[in-house]
Amino acid sequence: SNSKDRHKRTMTEGPSAFSYRRYSGSGGYPNIPLSSPLPGVPSPTFASVDGLEKSETRITTLENGLRVASQNKFGQFCTVGILVNSGSRHETKYPSGIAHFLEKLAFSSTAQYGSRDEILLTLEKHGGICDCQTSRDTTMYAISAEVKGLDTVVSLLSDAVLQPRLLDEEIEMTQMAVRFELEDLNMRPDPEPLLTEMIHAAAYRGNTVGLPRFCPGDNVDKIDQAVLHGYLRSYYCPQRMVLAGVGIEHEQLVKCARRYLLNTRPVWGEATPTDVDLSVAQYTGGIVKMEKDMSDVSLGPTPIPELAHIMIGLESCSFLEDDFIPFAVLNMMMGGGGSFSAGGPGKGMFTRLYLNVLNRHHWMYNATAYHHSYEDSGLLCIHASADPRQLREMVEIITREFIQMAGTPGEMELERAKTQLKSMLMMNLESRPVVFEDVGRQVLSTGKRKLPHELCALISNVTTSDIKRVTSKMLRSKPAVAALGDLTELPSFEHIQAALSSKDGRLPRTYRLFR
Repeated sequence: SNSKDRHKRTMTEGPSAFSYRRYSGSGGYPNIPLSSPLPGVPSPTFASVDGLEKSETRITTLENGLRVASQNKFGQFCTVGILVNSGSRHETKYPSGIAHFLEKLAFSSTAQYGSRDEILLTLEKHGGICDCQTSRDTTMYAISAEVKGLDTVVSLLSDAVLQPRLLDEEIEMTQMAVRFELEDLNMRPDPEPLLTEMIHAAAYRGNTVGLPRFCPGDNVDKIDQAVLHGYLRSYYCPQRMVLAGVGIEHEQLVKCARRYLLNTRPVWGEATPTDVDLSVAQYTGGIVKMEKDMSDVSLGPTPIPELAHIMIGLESCSFLEDDFIPFAVLNMMMGGGGSFSAGGPGKGMFTRLYLNVLNRHHWMYNATAYHHSYEDSGLLCIHASADPRQLREMVEIITREFIQMAGTPGEMELERAKTQLKSMLMMNLESRPVVFEDVGRQVLSTGKRKLPHELCALISNVTTSDIKRVTSKMLRSKPAVAALGDLTELPSFEHIQAALSSKDGRLPRTYRLFR
């Protein structure tokens, strides 16, 4: 009787098993297109934001000039760090490589902590990890840990940034680490970090962002505690710092900042910001070549064929200018933003470098666009690689792509690039450490933060005439070229320059009697 009752119940309770069973046989499916809502299914209701995103990022400036910026994201963990307006571009009066050294020396022994292990054990109590990264213009000390350990985290950051011991044995260990990294840089199969270094040296010869980001081999022994203290005295001052946090209450972060960062005297004494290098990036253009045997780069069972690499760049603009957004869209349209990474079939298959270059020239191994932007200049470049015997043809293909940027882009092509850029921006900002870096960098360079929805609106407003305008401005600059590998077939710099100022991007023809 129990089973009879159950059967009776299922037959009488609404559109249950019976109504679904009608479709389980063939031919009984409802004829509803996927674009229409299903009948009888209630419409979804979406949560409204009520303008809360307008006040997401809060900024407070302390009496000593330090800015505290935060964004609350609900969760058990937070990412907090100190960003300093200091990097390899500021090393004009110092031996190059200080920023590289400071990155490696970060979170070593401090006034409070006897060793790196002691710091790591303290963080472990709060499930925390720490990291330091330097770029050409910013140094970033960051810690991710449980929210309830915030007081310990800010105290530790203050100690690591303002009171490192920089002992002789730590500096010796760093010298070894730097030497190892320089060796590794020249041996790794992916030449992209090396080419980026070379193209910056070519584009800004001997100044600001053209100064080496990695410590040159000759300088490894020149950097000692006195040199480091001299540099830190100039650049590590509160006015050039931001304490940024994601996943915490703003008032709580400000309270910790006041406790640990307001009156803390750095180990190198009072700051002397008068020695700060304020020179503006001077774009020079030029070529940096490195003849290198690339035939034995690959390790392991799948050999990489010998390739020659070329990177050609032109001056774009600073990230403070309005043209920065059209340049970001152009970079996406060409094939930047990791469009060759995994991510499902067809991702990045419609970028120009894919359609016009890789699809048409099977012998090319790679063609990717990059956009580097700083507070006073920028560089849009294309990296390509192929067999050394085809280097000349590859250069011509890339120069033609630069010339064709000046044409009117297709409406659909432009919309696709804008959508890809917006989705990349939003997907990256799903990650807490990325939000932290975004908050910190924007506040450090502009004093405020443009929120994601504002950036998306700016991207949406980019028109075909914006793309044409920024491209023709860019094509007037002198090229910067980096070339690596067997360069027998490399055209001269003058020929590359001539191709970029021609109508069709072709290299001048050269006739050689003896090849």
